[in-house]
Amino acid sequence: MAAELYPTKKLVPSTSASSTATSSSSSSSIQQYQQQNQTNNNSSNQSCCNWQGLYPTIRERNSVMFNNETMADVHFVVGPPGGTQRVPGHKYVLAVGSSVFHAMFYGELAEDQEEIRIPDVEPPSFLAMMKYIYCDEIDLCADTVLATLYAAKKYIVPHLARACVNFLETSLSAKNACVLLSQSCLFEEPDLTQRCWEVIDAQAELALRSEGFCDIDSQTLESILKRETLNAKEMVVFEAALNWAEAECQRQDLSPTIENKRLVLGKAIYLIRIPTMVLEDFADGAAQSGVLTLNETNDIFLWFTAAKKPELLFCSKPRKGLAPQRCHRFQSCAYRSNQWRYRGRCDSIQFAVDKRVFIAGFGLYGSSCGSAEYSAKIELKRQGVSMAQRIIKYFSDGSSSTFPVSFDYPVQIEPDTFYTASVVLDGNELSYFGQEGMTEVQCGKVTFQFQCSSDSTNGTGVQGGQIPELVFYA
Repeated sequence: MAAELYPTKKLVPSTSASSTATSSSSSSSIQQYQQQNQTNNNSSNQSCCNWQGLYPTIRERNSVMFNNETMADVHFVVGPPGGTQRVPGHKYVLAVGSSVFHAMFYGELAEDQEEIRIPDVEPPSFLAMMKYIYCDEIDLCADTVLATLYAAKKYIVPHLARACVNFLETSLSAKNACVLLSQSCLFEEPDLTQRCWEVIDAQAELALRSEGFCDIDSQTLESILKRETLNAKEMVVFEAALNWAEAECQRQDLSPTIENKRLVLGKAIYLIRIPTMVLEDFADGAAQSGVLTLNETNDIFLWFTAAKKPELLFCSKPRKGLAPQRCHRFQSCAYRSNQWRYRGRCDSIQFAVDKRVFIAGFGLYGSSCGSAEYSAKIELKRQGVSMAQRIIKYFSDGSSSTFPVSFDYPVQIEPDTFYTASVVLDGNELSYFGQEGMTEVQCGKVTFQFQCSSDSTNGTGVQGGQIPELVFYA
């Protein structure tokens, strides 16, 4: 049934997929289509008016017949019991738009039914598919796009299915990546699956703490817990699994007791790499959760402390995580005693990428007068709106090396949009600085473009200055 194929919770898109995509809810979509139906019926039923002559193209004339009783030779009762809607259709138009409808109406096993029941498709999504077939228009919204993808797959309307996948890829974020991973596997969309994994790997802790993580099925849970490239502390993985177990107890009408949480987790609990936790995290968290048996807790404590370590069912090998990449925008660095100073002023640079990446932080220059400690306020903005900021200290050993500073979580960066990287430094005033800056830098499969920022009040620009590196995952 449809309820098993797509989630009931709303997706939270980060951007609009296209100018045709809307943000209306399911109920408003139904009202819109009902209003369109009434308008179409009123316009085409006026026999005294040659409505066909009002529209110069076949597409426009077909559009008039969308959701219209005029000349309808089939009706669909769409939706689950208690939430159905009766939708008129025209066999010829539908058969031209879908091979499934063609087989249904004109194939060797065609049945001459005047009314066809479709309980596994929601009315707004069925109407969205019909609108594409009749009007050649794609009208998608976050609330119904998964259900529309299901309808497009069921009736083999590939171009609409591709538009749904593109919408989902554009809307993809850490908040919905786990849910979309589950659905992309179900719908056999490998490109969307790969995009989901990219977000989950790079922003693992945000994805694991999202509400959507609790909505995934057990198979998807296991695939995430097995993931070698998760960039997350194991304690966060453990807490996420317990949150999922509580939600699963509710889905199975079980009381969310410790015993039932362990029951619904089953063997998946052994996919959590508990021995790789920091000892304090294990002692204060996992060991006191009650989910582990006394023997498991005792063996893990021995594994941490004893010379002769016991055998464990839990994997004791840390996850590899993702290796960060560095985009270095200067060809050389230099030091001049009277040039580069910090007095609470801002160094900024604008950048854009041609593929989605996740900025983890910056690489900064340090003191040119021996070792020193700096306090740095780092920030990432898009169109003047702050996306992430952090105040952090770092130690410079007096060399011309760059020193990494990181945000709390990697920040998702969309292609073909300029972002502003900024830093305000407090520390030894004299430092190294970059020279021979490049406007374009190729890092693996990602191309970075740089331009000067009006926020920069301390001299940093494309040709020289601070913020020599962007640290990112791709």
